[in-house]
Amino acid sequence: RLTLNRRKFSKIFSILLLLTIVVTAYFYTDWYVTQLNKVRGMYYVWRGDRALRKYKFQNAIELYQQGLMLFPGHYTAWFNLGNIYVLYEDYFSAIDAYENAISYNPNYVIARMNYGIVSAEQLGDFDGAIDQYKTILDIRNKPVYIPFVFNNLKSYKTNIGLAYYNMGIAYRQKAVYQDVRRMHTNEYLIKSIAAYKEAVEILKNSYDAYYNLGLAYHLYGDTNNAGLAYCKAIEMGPLNYEAHYNLAILLRNLKYYKESIVEMQKATLLLTEKEGRSNRQRYVFDVLNDISRRYMETKDHMNYMVERNLSDTKTVSEIAADSVTYVNGNLVLSDDFDKAMVENFRTCAAHDIFTEEIHNENKDVLYNEDFNP
Repeated sequence: RLTLNRRKFSKIFSILLLLTIVVTAYFYTDWYVTQLNKVRGMYYVWRGDRALRKYKFQNAIELYQQGLMLFPGHYTAWFNLGNIYVLYEDYFSAIDAYENAISYNPNYVIARMNYGIVSAEQLGDFDGAIDQYKTILDIRNKPVYIPFVFNNLKSYKTNIGLAYYNMGIAYRQKAVYQDVRRMHTNEYLIKSIAAYKEAVEILKNSYDAYYNLGLAYHLYGDTNNAGLAYCKAIEMGPLNYEAHYNLAILLRNLKYYKESIVEMQKATLLLTEKEGRSNRQRYVFDVLNDISRRYMETKDHMNYMVERNLSDTKTVSEIAADSVTYVNGNLVLSDDFDKAMVENFRTCAAHDIFTEEIHNENKDVLYNEDFNP
């Protein structure tokens, strides 16, 4: 009898639950339709995620669009859709997708970061990019650290560092491309330098952060700090040619020709070689020849040649000529190109020059055609 009563109660409860659903569905039809569409939309987004992982980008776009028509609040789908549009170089559609992602999740830091990068790098909207980076700094999501369980301290700090770094790029681009009047150019470069200084405090081992800090100082005409930043970048990433090249140009302008030649030789060795000599390689060789010609006209050159003959030392080019290996156009370390050579590239021989007092009299470095901003 007890079992019978339980069955009867269960049947009655099921009927009441069904009646409740029918009644609420009648009075709250829109809510039920919304929930149903949300479930269907998430299904299409799930399929879009699968297509994206398989690099079926057009299929992913169609599935995401179907999902977002049903469930427009799925901000990660908007974000993924924006990334695919970037791959197709449809930057306006990408910005629109990122805007939708941000509208549904204002604290979506990575969407704001991508929005800023595309705005500045592809559309020239530097102010729009800077606004996004400033918003990221204002969000300041609370860092969480639970020992052995969860730790977002690293990602939190990295996001802040990247926001400052990208802000520095946007201000520098604004200085170079948007307004060439000297007063405004210097104003933007000062803001760029300030942003990069914040970035290097967080991204302490970042070659890009130090290199771009040096670049901003170089454009501003602060040769002393530019040289120190380039040297730090070289220490962080000795096999990147850009810092060696720009440092060589800086030293040439300061008439330190011997030190300039050393850095330019390193730059020529580090340039990738794919199908013959690229335009960049030919240009760098021409600049190196110009510096060498200037150096040969100085008295220091004769003293240097005498010292070389006596010590039987070799230049960087001579040491590495037989030991540099290229694989698919990229410089790699062979058996002969060992740690000693890496240390040679990491060493900034001109560092001591910039620890001394240098008067920055020339503020027109921005328009030097040999410079590589």
